[in-house]
Amino acid sequence: MDLKTQTRYNARAEIVKAIAHPTRLFIVDELAGGEKCVCELTKMIGADISTVSKHLSILKNAGIVQIDKRGTQVFYQLKCPCILRFFDCVESVLKETAREHIAIVD
Repeated sequence: MDLKTQTRYNARAEIVKAIAHPTRLFIVDELAGGEKCVCELTKMIGADISTVSKHLSILKNAGIVQIDKRGTQVFYQLKCPCILRFFDCVESVLKETAREHIAIVD
């Protein structure tokens, strides 16, 4: 693999790693419905604000979310909503795996 190809795959892996946590998957799902402030996400997740902020920072650094500061509040929104298509694919894999498992058990 040449350096350019390796760099591209490393960048892809960083994005996948950024969403590879249940809380961050939840955040992306919630932001699919529209922007949310940190306080809303903190209540939904049930974690302290510093933990939620860390998750949001990881998503922001990966280019998945963007921020909009309004006074003292910070709102997050999906920067690239196409990430949701990846979730659709994941759900298809889960359904197919469940079907195969049922066929094996029967």
